[in-house]
Amino acid sequence: MKKIYNLEQAIKLTKKIRQEEKKIVLVGGCFDILHLGHIQFLEGAKKYGDHLMLLLESDTTVKQLKGAERPIHTQKDRAKLLSALSAVDSVCLLPSFLHHTDYDKLVLQLKPAIIATTTGDRLRRHKEKQAKSVDGRVISIKKIHDHSTTKLAKTLATHFAL
Repeated sequence: MKKIYNLEQAIKLTKKIRQEEKKIVLVGGCFDILHLGHIQFLEGAKKYGDHLMLLLESDTTVKQLKGAERPIHTQKDRAKLLSALSAVDSVCLLPSFLHHTDYDKLVLQLKPAIIATTTGDRLRRHKEKQAKSVDGRVISIKKIHDHSTTKLAKTLATHFAL
């Protein structure tokens, strides 16, 4: 079964899911090096609905957010890894969005019942506005502070430096 979609395909998919009266949970992120924190977040988010859709940032966006040495894995590779997880029902490949309004328009088209985020997300208020615009809500999953891709990448660089 197909799990990786472009924007147009994802919008059609969510329309079908809503017609089946299933609850869509939306998550987003870079997911550059998959780690335990990601897994627990995705499994926790999945519990709030019937279909977990993951919005996966483009390579350009990851580079802008995380620095010149990132991403470590391409968007296509990250999508394949994420789609292999049982908690993830679909992965939507995002283009390089320039503004919050690009995400807002997409959320209006996807109409998730739930937008899941981690505790301490600096974009929580914005996500709450997005959720309100589609009569949804935001839930927070406790973040595991010992796990991050950035920390993992630094640890690997330190251990394998020549």
